[in-house]
Amino acid sequence: MSVPAAAPVDRVRGVATGLLTAALAMAAHGAGGGALPSGAVAALLVVVAITAGALAASTVRARSPRYLMGLLAAGQLLGHVLLSAAGHHHTGPAAPPAAAMFAAHLVAIVAGAALIGAGDRLWRAVSRTVRTIVRVAYAVVARPAATAHSADQPLRSALLLAASVSHRGPPVSFAR
Repeated sequence: MSVPAAAPVDRVRGVATGLLTAALAMAAHGAGGGALPSGAVAALLVVVAITAGALAASTVRARSPRYLMGLLAAGQLLGHVLLSAAGHHHTGPAAPPAAAMFAAHLVAIVAGAALIGAGDRLWRAVSRTVRTIVRVAYAVVARPAATAHSADQPLRSALLLAASVSHRGPPVSFAR
């Protein structure tokens, strides 16, 4: 049994999910007072983003906004855990409350799902329009132009052929 290939819109959704998972995790974490990742933590965040993108591209249920929000929520949770494990702490007088960090990640989930959903609808609308335009243009080009019927007149051709053939043969005395 073969696995059907993902549609282009599924691959685009996967790429968008992966990119937004990493970018919004870092942005929300930074907005909540966290530091940006470096080294192994950044590499692990890339792995989380690739995994989220692959799941969004390969799962048919990812077209559902609820599933997409759950996928982004899992990505934000894992991203927050990874970024928190980077060695910096959210303590001290300048540290924002935990509610601000949670709110930033929550806004990232909702914004990410809204952006991916809007991109999905836009991709489908644009591709449907392009397919329609190509189909109409192909129909116009593929339609044969009015062709003139053959101008060759068979009777005249037969007369010209008969007139061009030599009726002269070898001399009679030679044939004996």
